[in-house]
Amino acid sequence: MNTEAFYQALQEQGITLNDKQMSQFETYFQTLVEWNEKMNLTAITDQQEVYLKHFYDSLTAAFYMDFNQPLHICDVGAGAGFPSIPLKIVFPDLKVTIVDSLKKRITFLNHLATQLELTDVAFYHDRAENFGKNAKFREQYDVVTARAVARLSVLSELCLPLTKVGGAFLVMKASGFKDEMKDAEFAVQFLGGEVRDVHAFSLPEEDSERNIAIIDKRRKTPKKYPRKAGTPNKSPLSAE
Repeated sequence: MNTEAFYQALQEQGITLNDKQMSQFETYFQTLVEWNEKMNLTAITDQQEVYLKHFYDSLTAAFYMDFNQPLHICDVGAGAGFPSIPLKIVFPDLKVTIVDSLKKRITFLNHLATQLELTDVAFYHDRAENFGKNAKFREQYDVVTARAVARLSVLSELCLPLTKVGGAFLVMKASGFKDEMKDAEFAVQFLGGEVRDVHAFSLPEEDSERNIAIIDKRRKTPKKYPRKAGTPNKSPLSAE
């Protein structure tokens, strides 16, 4: 997906980028490739692939949720900033918090935010399990996002404790998501969530499958969760 195709594909979805935003995506790409030579941020470095599989893919969240409002987003395990930084570029009024367990990624994101002249962004080097226990952050966010970080049964325990009651947890996944949804039913309900919608679609140009689930936070998460770091991954919540 070249830059013109990126612009056109978003326009077809009702998103029109201005010159500043197009320039920010170009800077994002250049900074990502430059830093990727020093640290492993992404396996995808070809410009057309970055625009399709990172930038456009991140923005598909906005096809199914309204980001044209002053929302506070928490992005769990965002890696090189996906999906929250592309969303922040397109919807500058968003407040963005990213939590990631790797210090070098946080260093990159701080540099990137300066390069892109972003405001209202905060980056925390922490495990999501610890972050979700912190009263300052727990159940504080309108939207919590995670893109391809872990299975949904695990992600629910990392993300729902951060989502405020009345807010939403937005999960972005590739193929094979139906099985994950089934496995995660108990965890989602138990932690206070209810699945509102699941959207399946294909990325343009390559037709690879993508899924976005929107889970409403209906009830407070039991205080015990998330469990200590590493536990959700080793033994995901289940009805058994």
